[in-house]
Amino acid sequence: MSRPLIGITTYVEPARYTVWELDAALLPFMYVEQVVRAGGQPVLLPPAGEPGPVAARLDGLILAGGGDIDPAHYQQEPHERVSYVRGFRDDAEFALLAAALERELPYLGVCRGLQVLNVALDGSLHQHLPDVVGHTEHSPGPGVFGHLPVRPVPGSRLAKALGTDPVEVPHYHHQAVDRLGLGLSVTATAADGTVEAVELDDHPFAVAVQWHPEAEADCALFEALVAAC
Repeated sequence: MSRPLIGITTYVEPARYTVWELDAALLPFMYVEQVVRAGGQPVLLPPAGEPGPVAARLDGLILAGGGDIDPAHYQQEPHERVSYVRGFRDDAEFALLAAALERELPYLGVCRGLQVLNVALDGSLHQHLPDVVGHTEHSPGPGVFGHLPVRPVPGSRLAKALGTDPVEVPHYHHQAVDRLGLGLSVTATAADGTVEAVELDDHPFAVAVQWHPEAEADCALFEALVAAC
């Protein structure tokens, strides 16, 4: 197969489709489209079974967006606004990420995927970002993307993909990095100081962004992932 296999983690949530209303392993199709446009072959990875060994059969990995990580993973009690915690998904994604990092698998974290990477490396999160920055523009309303500029750090893998000028991107997050994980560097911030991208220093390609590149018109970050594969 000429296209590299790119695993993408999924949600498990109640869903309605055709005549059914059931729990479903699901993913916004934008992720699939972006990976295909970038030259990869998407493979959906539900949080079930033993996901860690799957890393050995992939060429690249995307941890997709989703609900909040249980704050117990970074030794905190939950804020009242923490929501959609799925313990089985936390367990599956931490296991999958650990295996992927050990194999130096090219990695792209999206929103929750950045947070999982940061927490896995002994970082912590601001549990409700409006308490820190004083506004809700990073997540203006249910199902509504915010549009704020971020500034990539020159010399980073992110800057190689997006350039170094501020770029407006779609945001939908109410959490963000607090204590930075071990071995990570901040590679983009918003004007209010929010960490919007990180990279793992000693890894060939481990890039994670707090915004939602799957909702953008271009596929530069997905192309960078596929190129790394």
